[in-house]
This record gives sequence, structure tokens and C-alpha cells, in this order.
Amino acid sequence: MSQAYSSSPAAPQDPAVRELATLLQLGRRAREAESVETIGFVAVNETRQLFEYRQAALGRVGGLGQLLPAQVMAVSGLPQPDPQAPYVQWLAQVFRYLDQQDIPEPGAAVRPVHAADLPELLARDWASWLPEHALLLPLQGPGGHCLGNLLLVREQPWGSHEMLLGAELAHAYGHALARFVAVESWQHKLRGWLQPTRNRWKIVLVLLAVCLCPVRLSVLAPAEVVPLDPFPIRAPLDGVIDSFHVRPSQQVKAGDPLFDLDTTVLRSRLGVAHKAFDVASEEYRQAAQMALNDEKSKLEMTLKKGSLDEKAVELDYSKELLDRVQIKAPRDGVAVFADVNEWQGRALTVGEKVLTLADPAKVELAVSLPVAEAFDLQPGAPVTLYPNGSLFTSYDGTLTSAAYRAEPTPDGVLAYRLKVRFDSGETLPRLGLMGTAKVRGGWAPLSYYVLRRPLAAARQWLGW
Repeated sequence: MSQAYSSSPAAPQDPAVRELATLLQLGRRAREAESVETIGFVAVNETRQLFEYRQAALGRVGGLGQLLPAQVMAVSGLPQPDPQAPYVQWLAQVFRYLDQQDIPEPGAAVRPVHAADLPELLARDWASWLPEHALLLPLQGPGGHCLGNLLLVREQPWGSHEMLLGAELAHAYGHALARFVAVESWQHKLRGWLQPTRNRWKIVLVLLAVCLCPVRLSVLAPAEVVPLDPFPIRAPLDGVIDSFHVRPSQQVKAGDPLFDLDTTVLRSRLGVAHKAFDVASEEYRQAAQMALNDEKSKLEMTLKKGSLDEKAVELDYSKELLDRVQIKAPRDGVAVFADVNEWQGRALTVGEKVLTLADPAKVELAVSLPVAEAFDLQPGAPVTLYPNGSLFTSYDGTLTSAAYRAEPTPDGVLAYRLKVRFDSGETLPRLGLMGTAKVRGGWAPLSYYVLRRPLAAARQWLGW
């Protein structure tokens, strides 16, 4: 095969054989090129061995579905085209326009181009830059998609024989260029399919139908499984926690001790009350003895009796407080609190919540719906919980209530508090389980679902 392209002592005398040899030699030169620049040089300069022309230019088609404009890769007579040159900029506009036109069948891709084929703005400058007759050679790679356009220009019209040779040469250049030009085939297939006007209308109708397709509004929000109808355990008096008898999430029975308060202050108070009671009792006894012989002492006895009763009440109250230092469970349940060490030695005030007794069989879902994600929600809306760390488990529920006022969460996010009741007949999640809840609302077009947040942000920014 290499012998067929090797130089021979004498050039072929037959014009057809000479054209064929030149065509094969140009194709080999393009395939052996090591860069796009080399292919461009061969295309715009060495093609003169096969055709007579005055000027040539190679343009690369736009990429990414025409999001990137066409560009001039090579110009005859120049080692490298200057993108800022007026001639190169005008050529880039011409290639951009030709690239957007309907592409004929591959066999008829090579075609003559005149100034009349261009828009008026481009055609007006044609005579200033190019001769009258031009030949456009689309360079097609594997799959039939166009990678670039080679424009050959001269004063004489182009014949049909030259167009046939140009088609073969463009095919060879296209395959050589495909090694360096990364073009996704689906983009070019889509571009070719979009060329007919009828297909464009089909695309518009399909997109319109998709935009109007009804979808259900939904939003994702953090959620936690919390007890339903919990019983809070609060401090019955001021004091310091001395010891805990339960652990977090421990099952307790009614009457089981939960925690004890420190009794140092209460025992001292009880001792003082005992002493005060004994003193008041002795004073009352003495006043009663004196009242037997002295009428005036009867009044003093009455005062001492009142003081004795007061000290007795204080003593009984001190004993009652001492009996209340051990807090017991009023009913069966699970002790819900964070950590024992968090409460050990902590000073409490009357009514301060320490822990919660909850029934594991009675749980609900608390959802924190951020204000930015909120939409119209009605009781009965379906909700699904996806627990953290569980890929294949989910829990379905129904929205029961939604707070009318947003409050800040521990993370500092302003959110609405939603309550969700789990569906009956399903395994309930454990208390404290956290995850992501998907809250579903009403139906809306797909376009509204996609543009809801951008439009809301634009409305806030523009003040609509």
C-alpha cells in the first residue's frame, strides 16, 4: 500500500490518473497529520494541487449544539489566522451562517456558494474579500455529522466534475479531522433532526405538553420521631440532682424511682423545724401550767398554742419535702432524655422539665418545614419518612396539623412545625429516629414545579 503512494520517476500523463493520484496523496497527507493545524494547512494550501482557486478557508462548526460559535481554523497564505482581523471575523460570520443552514444529503453536500446565498449584511462585503464563485466542502466525520467547512473561491464557476472530486476530498479531510475534533454524535443527530420545520414544531408541542404535565408538589424537610401524648417529669421543688436511677431510653414501670434530689439543705431545714417545734411545745406546756393558777396566763397560753401549731405545720412541710426528693415514675413508659451526665449535679427550679415518659407504641413525626420551602398544605396530605442511614426503609404517614407561625429551629432556621400521624398497620419507627420527610401537596404543572423557587426568589428580589 505504501508503494502506491511513493513518488515515481515520472508523473502520470493521463489527467484522470493524475487527479486520482493527487486525491489519494492529499487524503494520505491529511490522515498522517499530527495536529488540527496541520490538517488545516493541507486543506487550504495543498488542495491547490487538485483544484485551481485563488483563496481557501477552513471553518470549524460550532460545538455543544450551536452554543459555541463557528471559528476559522485556517486561511490560505497565512500560517495562522488572526481572530481579530476584519477578514477573519467576516469569514467566521459566513461559516456561522452556512453552519446553520439545512444540510443536504451526504452525496450532495458539496455545493457552490455565491454572495446571493448570504444575508444582505454579509453579501454586501463579499466582493471586498472574495471572488465571485465559491465551492463549499462540508467535512463529514464518522456517522455523517459535519466537523467543519472548507471554502474554495475563484473567479471561474465550478464544474460538476470538480464537485465530485471535492466530495471525495471532503470525506477524506473529515475522517482525518475526526481524530482531533471531539464532537458528540447525539448532538449532531439532534441538530440534523431539528432542521426540518415540521420537526421543530413537534419539539415545541412536546415541550409544551411536558411543561403542562401535572405533577404533585413536594418538599423535603428534616424530621424526627417524637412521642405522642408524652408525660413530662418536672422538678417538684428547688434543689440539686444527686443521682439518676434510669438511663436514656430505659423502660420503666409505674412507681420506679427516676432520680433523687440532694437532701443536705432539706435535712438541715428539717432539723431546725424539729428544734423550733420542741421549743414551741415546751413554751406551750409551761403556759398551760401557769394558766391553772393565773387568769392572765390563759391569754399567753392561747398565743403559745398558735405558735406551736405553726411550728407543727412547718415540721410537717419539711418532712413532706424530704419525702419528695425521690421522684418516681407516675406511669409505665420509656425515659426520654439526652444524657445522665448533663443533669448530674445540676441545680433545678420548681417546674423545670428533666425528662419525659413516652409510650413506644404511641409516636408521631415532627417535621421542620423551612419557610423558603413552604407551600399550601392541608391536613391529610401524605408524608413519607426516609430515615438517615437506612437505604431501603421508609414510613408513610398523614399530616395532622401545621403551625400557623414559624419559629427558629435549634439550627437557626425559621421553620413551620408539622405533626404527622403514622399510618395504622405499619411497623412504627423508634423514638428519636431522625431523617428526611417528603411532604406532598396539591397538583401543579411541571413548569410551575420547576420554576417555583426561582420565581419566588425573583419576586422577592424585584418586589413584585
